Amino acid sequence: MPIVAIFLIYKNRRRHLATDKNVEEFLQAHNNFLPKRYSYSNIKKITRNFKHELGEGGNDSVYRGMLRSEIEVAIKILKQSKAHGQDFISEVATIGRIHHVNVVQLIGFCFEGSKQALVYDFMTNGSLDKHIFAKEGDLYYMKLYEIALGVARGIEYLHRGCDMQILHFDIKPHNILLDKNFTPKLSNFGLTKLYPTDRSIVSLTAARGMLGYMAPELFYKNIVGVSYKANVYSFGMLLMEM
Repeated sequence: MPIVAIFLIYKNRRRHLATDKNVEEFLQAHNNFLPKRYSYSNIKKITRNFKHELGEGGNDSVYRGMLRSEIEVAIKILKQSKAHGQDFISEVATIGRIHHVNVVQLIGFCFEGSKQALVYDFMTNGSLDKHIFAKEGDLYYMKLYEIALGVARGIEYLHRGCDMQILHFDIKPHNILLDKNFTPKLSNFGLTKLYPTDRSIVSLTAARGMLGYMAPELFYKNIVGVSYKANVYSFGMLLMEM
C-alpha cells in the first residue's frame, strides 16, 4: 500500500515537481513512507568529505562511505539537470519501500536544495560491465548463469511482485550491481515508470534508456504505448553481452 499511495500522488504532481520547493513539500508530506533522511553534513561525514570516489557518470558521482553502525554504503551525489527533481522523486518513491534480494536497497537519501544524494548498500564487486567487458573475463560460465537468473528474478519482481507494475527502462550491465557473493542487484531507477497491475500498456512522451538496450518501439517519435516487454528486450540484449 505505501508504494501505491506515494506513487499515485507523485504521478499526479510529477509535472510540477521541477522546483526544489515542490520536491521538499512532497518529501515532508510522505515522510512516513520513505527511507531515512540524512542531512548534507551527515553525508560529508559518512563519506569522510567525499574521500573515496567509486565512479562518475554524466548525472552523478558515487562515493564509498561508512555509517556509524559500521555498515559500508555507496552514496550517489546527483548533479543538476532540468529533470533533476523528477528523477530524484522517481528513485526515492520507487525503491524506497522495495525489498528484494535482486533489487539494490535504498538505505536513505539527502535533499537540501541543489544538494541531493541517495544512500545505498555497498556492492563489493561493483557493476556487471566491469566484469564482462574486461579483457580477461573473471566470471566463469555457471556464475554468469546465476547472475542472469538473479537479474531475471529481479525484473519479474518489478513486473509482478509489487502493488504497482514497475518498468525500469534502463536495464544494462552498468546498472546491475554485484555484492560480495556476486548476487546481482538492479539499480538506477531514475527512468522508471509505474502503472496499475491491471494495465498492460503505458504511454510515454519520450524515449527512455540507452541505445543498444532499448526496445525498437521506444525509437518512434510518437510513442503510442509500451509494456513490460520493453524490459524483457533489454534483458535479452544484456544476455547477449554476457
